[in-house]
Amino acid sequence: MSRPVRQRILITGASSGLGRGMAHRFAARGRDLALVARRGPLLDELRRELLAASPGIRVATAAIDVDDAGAVAAGVPALAAELGGIDRFVANAGIGNGAPVGSGRPAVNRAVLVTNVLGTHAQCEAAVELFRAQGSGHLVVVSSVASVRGMRRATAYGASKAALNALAEGIRADLLGAGIRVTTVLPGYIATELNAGRRGPFTVDLDTGVDALVAAIEREPVRAYVPEWPWRPVSALLRVLPLPVVRRLT
Repeated sequence: MSRPVRQRILITGASSGLGRGMAHRFAARGRDLALVARRGPLLDELRRELLAASPGIRVATAAIDVDDAGAVAAGVPALAAELGGIDRFVANAGIGNGAPVGSGRPAVNRAVLVTNVLGTHAQCEAAVELFRAQGSGHLVVVSSVASVRGMRRATAYGASKAALNALAEGIRADLLGAGIRVTTVLPGYIATELNAGRRGPFTVDLDTGVDALVAAIEREPVRAYVPEWPWRPVSALLRVLPLPVVRRLT
């Protein structure tokens, strides 16, 4: 089934890793971009890179911390106004730190939950309000294969991403028939800063991971595993394996 070209794309967490990679890929396809991250200087640097490589596109940037729901609510409409609307919103911003529960570092785990769950919720609120007003749009929520089962050393992170699966599905249910698509993407092990310390079997390099992620997003499925092989069958297996086996594997 053919999909509309999403010309104006907003990406959060764009200053590094998957977000930065997606910005480069979509810019090379001639898309206009709105880029959001906490680190303004890195966004400025990225904007210069993108315009030098693809001078025909438009690139708007905003230094926003997604933990600040008010800043997200104000910043997203401002970026949309700058580009004349947003066709696709990629809720990618998140953090990947964490510690075993009860190990004396609760603040670290709380920060993961606040940013990944409440920060993504704030992004979705702003994106869907905009899409409802437009009557169209594509929301992409970046989850993780770590959301499939509770895994040691990634307890808070996995829990935060599991919450995003439910958040995206609930939004999808609310929007059925509204002309707004919602995609949940579950990356596996991709060599990014966020995945430092959690890389395992089947880890792919950043370029491979970004290529697979962009290809999945362009298809606009309900759910996509990235890369599809091996993470779709691995995720299915993780759901049924006994917990001691999952512990040994992860």
